[in-house]
Amino acid sequence: MDPVPLTCDLVTWEGQYRMAKALARKVRASGYRPDIVVAIGRGGYIPGRILCDLLLQNMLTSLKVEHWGMAAQKEEEVVIRFPLCADVRGKRVLIVDDVTDTGDTLEAVVRYVKGFDPLEVRTAVLQHKEVSSFIPDYFALVCPVWRWIVYPWALHEDLVGFSKRVLTEAGPRTLEELKEELAGRYRLTADDEDLCEALDDLVSCGEVVKEGSRYRKKRE
Repeated sequence: MDPVPLTCDLVTWEGQYRMAKALARKVRASGYRPDIVVAIGRGGYIPGRILCDLLLQNMLTSLKVEHWGMAAQKEEEVVIRFPLCADVRGKRVLIVDDVTDTGDTLEAVVRYVKGFDPLEVRTAVLQHKEVSSFIPDYFALVCPVWRWIVYPWALHEDLVGFSKRVLTEAGPRTLEELKEELAGRYRLTADDEDLCEALDDLVSCGEVVKEGSRYRKKRE
């Protein structure tokens, strides 16, 4: 078992859209009118696009940051993989991401974007975790307890990652046994089709072997 219990919260497409609408209302109510929205890739791509729609903003760009991998696997430091290409000098910027986990990503991105001499920089996320060291200017929902949030645009990736963790730590499992392990360990539920697709990817990339009805981690 994991040394620290890891619980997942699964967000639906409808749920994330409701949060995006609440987030847009807060931005409008504050009087802030961004000249450009910068989405943090990859988690901020979809929230950024929806927020642009709700704010009637057509200036959207992005930069790619790496800090969290599959299944809550954290990298040692924030890396800006693909830089900002748009000119934000003298502009009001709104940086958008899906969630604040530790706050390291937003802190690094704000510092980076400010280096391009914008007029003002504000930040917005769907969900803000209270343990985060960085408090965004706008957030739709506060998470008082840290949980790994599984957004619908990352469900397959997280099913792949958490399935691999279970098979590595708990040994061979059938599809039904794996579903029970995911629900019991992480409160992560999945239907048969989604889980089968995740396992198929693990098999095709050589991480997992299927023997009869059971799946196991490939031996080194």
